[in-house]
Amino acid sequence: MATIKKFEDLESWKNARIFVKDIYKATTNSDVQNDFGFQDQIRRASISVMNNIAEGFGRFNNKEFRRFLDISVGSLLEVKSMLYVAEDLEYFSSEKVEQLRNDADKIYFQLLAFITYLRNTVKHKSDNK
Repeated sequence: MATIKKFEDLESWKNARIFVKDIYKATTNSDVQNDFGFQDQIRRASISVMNNIAEGFGRFNNKEFRRFLDISVGSLLEVKSMLYVAEDLEYFSSEKVEQLRNDADKIYFQLLAFITYLRNTVKHKSDNK
């Protein structure tokens, strides 16, 4: 396993970055643009996933890092829930919704594995305070 020196090295962050780009591309069609509340919320929630990974990495405390990863998971599940709205309102094709859900699931399992890893194997001096 390679040493992680910066948040940009994290696979979950890299995948979240691609996910944000895909969400932005998917929300540029006219139907979604006419629903500014939906467009804004799904974009902000997707950005929250990658930003909370980065912010947590910068805390230099595993307990705090896990807390930010938990927030990322919550934001990711919010996006996934909103994909059902997009599907029900026919904002995206069925294929696009399926692809985005699969991408969300991939990131979800990466985050859960990372949270478990931090909880069970990595101890930081400041975690005992």
